Amino acid sequence: MGSKKKNHHKRQYAVIGLGRFGGSVCRELHRMGHEVMAIDIDPEKVDKYKGYCTYAARLDSTDEKQLHSIGIRNFEDVVVAIGDNIQASILTTLLLKEEGVAKVWAKAQNSYHQKVLDKIGADVVVHPEFDMGKRIAHNIVSDRVIDYIDLSDDYSMVELLATSKIDGETLASLELRARYGITLIAIKDGESMTISPRPDEAIREENILLVIGHNDDLERFEEKEL
Repeated sequence: MGSKKKNHHKRQYAVIGLGRFGGSVCRELHRMGHEVMAIDIDPEKVDKYKGYCTYAARLDSTDEKQLHSIGIRNFEDVVVAIGDNIQASILTTLLLKEEGVAKVWAKAQNSYHQKVLDKIGADVVVHPEFDMGKRIAHNIVSDRVIDYIDLSDDYSMVELLATSKIDGETLASLELRARYGITLIAIKDGESMTISPRPDEAIREENILLVIGHNDDLERFEEKEL
């Protein structure tokens, strides 16, 4: 998905920890066409995700030398999705920040874990019980995605931030259904929300657009229009 800061060109991501959450982040980033390095200490999990990533590496992420050897500092976004081992999660996050990784997304098991991750410099702390892997993948890729909710395997509802590119455009001028097959359900402007906006309703920069449709169509819309 595209944006001013982060465009839809291939970027490199790393996911450390290939459990259910890390695995779903990895699969979705790969499905979206990005380069993904899948990392786990368990060789079975590495083998399992070889088909859903660009590179797969078996290594101990708490070992500074091993992290350094794969050039982890070259990855702008790294997701620490380590499962039950809180100590490994904390140490990995710390090492990634020391290596100079720009943005570390870390999975927290509980509020105590979150406090520690915040303190040692994790940029974004997520709770998988509240944040699905797919949603996190979309948020990582695009600054324009405010929220992402799965409706089925193929259809989603997305909150997108309107950019200056479509400032002043209307539903009629954008032709969302005809050109993209997607439906704009509502426009949020600060605290106010317009449900089922009229065809001549103008969209303003920084409005939040609540859009529903097929995942591929939503991605096409964001890439071309935002």
